[in-house]
Amino acid sequence: MSDRIPGFEIPIHRSLTERILLAGVPREAALLNATFTAAFVFGLQCWYALPVGIGLHWLALRLTRHDDRFFDVLRRSLRFRAFYRA
Repeated sequence: MSDRIPGFEIPIHRSLTERILLAGVPREAALLNATFTAAFVFGLQCWYALPVGIGLHWLALRLTRHDDRFFDVLRRSLRFRAFYRA
């Protein structure tokens, strides 16, 4: 006996299950990094911030390749306290 019920199967598209990445990094992290790097480079004329921004993007890329939910877990762990008083 088959567990499938006819008429109740739908295709699940890849776009519904995968993360939205920008240059291999989650969109929010990439935009935040690019915004701060551009602000330091163009606004403050700190040209050494460009290799720092590229290095941070590379680090975010490595973390994302290791665990694609890393930045979601990081954001959640920063929001909640480690200890709650009773």
